[in-house]
Amino acid sequence: MRRSAVPPTAFTPESPAEAAERASGRTLVRTLGLKDLVLLVIGAVIGSGIFIVPAAVLRQTGGALGPALLVWLVAGVLSLLGALTYGELGASKPEAGGLYVYIRDAFGPLPAFLYGWASFFVITTGATATLAVAFSSYLGQLMPVTPLVGKIVAITVIIVITAVNIRGTRQSASMQNWSTFAKVAGILVMSTALLARGRGFAGDVHVWPDSVTPGLLSGIGLAMIGVLWAYEGWQYVTFSAGEARDPQRIFPRAIIAGTTVLIAIYMLANVAYVAALGLDGVQATDRVAATAVGALFGPAAGSLIAVVILISMFSAANSLALTAPRMYYAMARDGVFFHKLAEVHPRFRTPAFAIAAASAWSILLAATGTFEQLLTYVVFAGWIFYGLGAMSIFVYRRREPGAFRPFRVPGYPVTPALFVIASAAIVLNTLATQPGRALLGLGVVLAGAPAYWLWRRAQPTSAARD
Repeated sequence: MRRSAVPPTAFTPESPAEAAERASGRTLVRTLGLKDLVLLVIGAVIGSGIFIVPAAVLRQTGGALGPALLVWLVAGVLSLLGALTYGELGASKPEAGGLYVYIRDAFGPLPAFLYGWASFFVITTGATATLAVAFSSYLGQLMPVTPLVGKIVAITVIIVITAVNIRGTRQSASMQNWSTFAKVAGILVMSTALLARGRGFAGDVHVWPDSVTPGLLSGIGLAMIGVLWAYEGWQYVTFSAGEARDPQRIFPRAIIAGTTVLIAIYMLANVAYVAALGLDGVQATDRVAATAVGALFGPAAGSLIAVVILISMFSAANSLALTAPRMYYAMARDGVFFHKLAEVHPRFRTPAFAIAAASAWSILLAATGTFEQLLTYVVFAGWIFYGLGAMSIFVYRRREPGAFRPFRVPGYPVTPALFVIASAAIVLNTLATQPGRALLGLGVVLAGAPAYWLWRRAQPTSAARD
């Protein structure tokens, strides 16, 4: 880790003015440590994808193990490049709002607002609704769940998470730590058992294709997009940088360590599935984890995977409540969102109104079922802003060449450039293959522009940034 020649005192996490504001109770408390941030990164990413996606990836890569694992590894490395880039940004700008702040300060308030707008009304709240509804669906594998009960369960999950997050960042982080630890332990135990008991590698294993064909390259491209989605979520930790203790020192370590652990977990699980079922068996199922465990240990053991997935989805949903509302809080402080969302609860010292507002909208989406199509249209647009966030590092390096940077991204400028290219590839692939969906999604994002100007006009004396 390369550091600039600045004395150690430069690592002071906040200025006297910030400390005074924090002491007044008008801002958030720095309570998150290195372990909290690492587990937050891991918990935000691992939902249900690793239990399902590997089968599709193997089919898309022609049923050969080598290209499938290579896709998971390359996508993980690309995510790590993004984490390295955001590590520098988070250490240099350890404020609540993270990615929103990077885009705002580099490219202006409008694109930052459009990301926050899309996140609040569709991306993050839609993801929360998706996880809650999926939770109720997987619960149906353990007990009877009618459609009405399913909606009640989904709403209850969101309410429980909301209550914990309003009560305190420390309480929410502790719940996040335990739930993330439980699901990681479950995946590791499952993978170890499958590797020990499975015979999928006993015979000849099709590792590499006989030739590289245009069809194979196209399939690898499709698989890469899907796997990048499976890794998506590590960037949410940036929103909580304003609540990290000594963020200049621990934030880069956390986001890099968390992403590295994710790569190792995903690679291990993929190998374990093949060990249990063989290449053909993995391709034949869309619930590869449950099928693999059930095939080797019986249906009752397969039900245990449903428990792990339930914990996994609950943890992912909690990570959204622990991070995303900090962006809405930052937007409100800038005067471009509902003013109430800028308030910090006087007792709990959390952005309680921002958490409650986002959760209320998630409940409405979950109850009405309107999130599915909206999320399908808009979620790809998030990668536009992930790319913009990474591009902001070029702006800061040019604008402030002598600024103190506790952590400098290794391999600059190649490292952030590769992540920007990967983000652009996802967006362009969606535009090329699903132009109707992409244009509708962009329309939803751009619909935030009139709202932005209305907020700016309604609060001419606010602290909104120009």
